[in-house]
Amino acid sequence: MQTDIDPRNLIGRKAFDRNGTKIGTVDEVYLDDATGVPEWAAIRTGLFSRDAFVPLEPSRLVEGTLHIPFERSLIKDAPDFGVGRHLSPEQELQLYHHYGLDVGTPPPLPDHDFGHLAGTDDG
Repeated sequence: MQTDIDPRNLIGRKAFDRNGTKIGTVDEVYLDDATGVPEWAAIRTGLFSRDAFVPLEPSRLVEGTLHIPFERSLIKDAPDFGVGRHLSPEQELQLYHHYGLDVGTPPPLPDHDFGHLAGTDDG
């Protein structure tokens, strides 16, 4: 998602699935604890329905509406953790798995050539 967008400006925007079907309205935005970047949005799916958590990456803001690249049924079946509370790392992991997103592994450590070991005749 475009990271230059103020997450407060997402609240109240309409949200649509990959087919252009309206899902609901952005109710809350959750920031990554480490980076402060908007990571999840809670979408109010109906007047008496619950909020569904959706990933903001790879979602896109297009002409003032949030477009989420997943089917409406998958979004509505997302784990429900309630809104207004912090998402734990375990809850985020459940959401990543639900959407089939790569959680991302840390990059490998650089392979340094530290030279020869002391006391060896190599070299």
